[in-house]
Amino acid sequence: MPAQSPIMDAAAPVFPPGYPHDLEREVIGDGGLRFRLRPIRPDDAARLVSFHRHLSPHSVYMRFFTFHPTLSDAEVARFTTVDYADRLALVATVDDRLVAVGRFDRAPGETEAEVAFIVADEFQHHGIGTLLLDELARAARERGVEAFRADTLAENSAMLDVFRHAGFPVSSSIEYGTVTLRFPIQLTDDYRAALAAREATRSVQPGAAT
Repeated sequence: MPAQSPIMDAAAPVFPPGYPHDLEREVIGDGGLRFRLRPIRPDDAARLVSFHRHLSPHSVYMRFFTFHPTLSDAEVARFTTVDYADRLALVATVDDRLVAVGRFDRAPGETEAEVAFIVADEFQHHGIGTLLLDELARAARERGVEAFRADTLAENSAMLDVFRHAGFPVSSSIEYGTVTLRFPIQLTDDYRAALAAREATRSVQPGAAT
C-alpha cells in the first residue's frame, strides 16, 4: 500500500534564503484535526490578508488590543518577511488555507523574545495555540533565546491559560488591563511532563520539504 502523501500547500512555494525546512510538521491535533505547521514565507501575503479579514472583531481585538479590521501593506510585508533567527513565524494551514500564526521577535543580541499567536475562530480549542507555543519555544532555544515575554489583555483568559498551563514557570504583572508574562523556556522536568501529556493527544511528524 503506497505511503500517504503529506498535506501540501496548493500554490508552488517560494523558499527565501535561510528557510528552515526542519521546522515543517504534519500534525493531527485535538479532535483529529489534521493540518500542516511550517515557517511563514513571503508568498503567504495573500493568505495572511485573507486570514486576518475573516477573523472576528473580538479575536482581532484580543490580538492587537484595538479595532484593526485590515492589515496595511507594510504590516503584511513585515509579518511575512522574517530572518528565521531573531524573527520567526510559524503558520498552520489546512489545505491551502492559513488558520493560525505564531511568532517570536527579539532584538539582535538579546536572549528574551516577545511571543504572540492567533488562531482562526473556527479552529480555536483544538490545541493549535499550545502547539505553536511548544514549537516556537523549541525553535527559539535552538537560536539562543532563553525566555519569552507576552503581553495579553487581562480579559483574554484563553490565552492566559495557554501560557500558564504550558509547564513553564510564568511570572506576570498587570498594568492598565494588560498582563505581561515572562517565563524561561528551558527544558525543565515540569515542562517535559506537561509536553508529554500534550503529545499523548496529538501526533506531530516531520513534514517533507515542499
